[in-house]
Amino acid sequence: MPADKLRITLAGSEHVAEQGTTAGQLLADREPGGPGGKAVAARVNGELRDLSHRLADGDRVEPVTIGSPDGLNILRHSTAHVLAQAVQDLFPQAKLGIGPPIENGFYYDFDVPQAFAPDDLKAIEQKMRQIVRQGQRFRRRVVSDDDARLELAGEPYKLELIGLKGGAAPSAADDAALGDSGESVEVGGTELTIYDNLDPATDDVRWKDLCRGPHLPTTRDIPAFTLMRSGGAYWRGSEKNPQLQRIYGTAWPSRDQQDDYLKLLVEAEKRDHRKLGAELDLFSFPTEIGSGLPVFHPKGGLVRKALEDYSRQRHEQSGYQFVYTPHITKSELFETSGHLEWYADGMYPPMELEGARYYPKPMNCPMHILIYASRGRSYRELPLRLFEFGTVYRFEKSGVVHGLTRARGFTQDDAHIFCTPDQLQDELASLLDFVVGLLRDYGLTEFEAELSTRPEKFVGEIAEWDKAEAALKHALDKSGLPYVIAAGEGAFYAPKIDVHVKDAIGRRWQLSTLQVDFQEPGRFGIEYQAPDGTRQRPYMIHRALFGSIERFFGILLEHFAGAFPPWLAPVQVVGIPIADQHVGYLEQVATRLREHGIRVEVDTSDDRMQKKIRTAQRQKVPFMLLAGDDDVAADAVSFRYRSGEQKNGVPVADAIAEITGAVASRIQV
Repeated sequence: MPADKLRITLAGSEHVAEQGTTAGQLLADREPGGPGGKAVAARVNGELRDLSHRLADGDRVEPVTIGSPDGLNILRHSTAHVLAQAVQDLFPQAKLGIGPPIENGFYYDFDVPQAFAPDDLKAIEQKMRQIVRQGQRFRRRVVSDDDARLELAGEPYKLELIGLKGGAAPSAADDAALGDSGESVEVGGTELTIYDNLDPATDDVRWKDLCRGPHLPTTRDIPAFTLMRSGGAYWRGSEKNPQLQRIYGTAWPSRDQQDDYLKLLVEAEKRDHRKLGAELDLFSFPTEIGSGLPVFHPKGGLVRKALEDYSRQRHEQSGYQFVYTPHITKSELFETSGHLEWYADGMYPPMELEGARYYPKPMNCPMHILIYASRGRSYRELPLRLFEFGTVYRFEKSGVVHGLTRARGFTQDDAHIFCTPDQLQDELASLLDFVVGLLRDYGLTEFEAELSTRPEKFVGEIAEWDKAEAALKHALDKSGLPYVIAAGEGAFYAPKIDVHVKDAIGRRWQLSTLQVDFQEPGRFGIEYQAPDGTRQRPYMIHRALFGSIERFFGILLEHFAGAFPPWLAPVQVVGIPIADQHVGYLEQVATRLREHGIRVEVDTSDDRMQKKIRTAQRQKVPFMLLAGDDDVAADAVSFRYRSGEQKNGVPVADAIAEITGAVASRIQV
């Protein structure tokens, strides 16, 4: 190969390029685009790079299109830089925090004297559009620590990030701030990089930021964006640090995609479980009790009871044994389990009673282990499946508490399975099948899974990890579920499967978790007697199917937009008399329905019939039975569905049969 030529591998084929060729030039010549749109960056030897990156002999290059997951992150991160530039143009006193891409968008944090007002966001967005139209070029520069400090001397938060580089290991809060920020600050990192926004005519630096990149070639490559809202956020996620102002935005490869997303947000707002919970009188969050601690009203209690009753029935059929454990425990239990060491910051503070320190429990698993350990166990008893609706308490930060889906007190449908190593593979496969089957019964149909494997820092033996990961993969392969492998994303003590569902408007929710645990059995020293008489340690599987009853309730409420299928609806039937003299007849019909276990009410209010119908529809009652003189004479009703469809002159026996059949079959109407 001549000295002025490069041998480059692109999309599996070898190409020859001139010395000094950039990734962008190569892709423009050989790979003008793809199904995900035009290339906005490149993956060179597995690393994300700007299109301006100069290639070396032997490089392997893959295009990163704007519609790919990496491309979307680059688009959104670049838009976050434009946001920060616009803010500092309009508010020169603003100090920069961090500005990462996030799911469906981006944000940037600022230290400003006062909170941003709605008019400020309009002005900032207008300024951003000017910057986009200018086509400013993103340029990457490697800088020394001292040069970075000199260039960013007026940015105290950036200086703090630079100080973390190569220093002591960051806390969990630092990981959250640094790992997702896009800032080029990594423990053990060897370089810092600054990205400049350059004037397209003069190449003068218009703005700069500490950042690992990569970025779009120019600001003009941002097709569609809008700012969403602003709010407070603590620096590096710690309440001990200053509160900054965070601006959220969204960015997309096309205006049509952005419009579709904004329409989805409008639909999601209509389905917000907190709004529906109040409108349908299902639950509330009294301030007298405390943030993140819900109470369920009678109608919400009926839905929750139906959810739990069916789950109990299915668990009983599948060989689970029900247990009950207290809400608090002595601190020694969580010292043995390790929860105080690992999760103390997320636990409610202890209380002192009779010389002992007690904690509200954040997990049920240590108590289930004590049930296992209460007597000797034989291999003949395994697998032992223990199940509990166990209420736990975790002191989530106020900024992340969100209705039922992120509460501080919640009830897990918690199961712990103790089995022999030889039983692990089949038990996991059976368990995953059970999980998906039960979720389908609640009306969820689209699933995908994620297998999280051994992280770089872990405890236990590699052979145990390999066996557990193989068993989890076998379960996924046997289930037929689509899944991805999240390499290195397992907890430090165990690999796991997370099952995700898509709701009616396409949002993805993480629900069930299956986790193989090697550590807790050893920490508690539990054993079973093997066939040869030796004492062996069981494997332990953690499994929360709903995650929590509260969160699952909120997800289903949004999935069905409050219109629960008949079997879950708090009121399944409303009787609506045409006149007062028809109330008694409908009460008789209601009695017959109650004999079949149907939840029915008769509207005896002074409202006119049409208003009673509207009220039942607003309350999303599946079935309405109307009765007048002709219906009474014929032992019939007018049968009305919440969709508005109505059938007249339906014999009462037929109406009861249809209602009971719909409830029994768990269909949606």
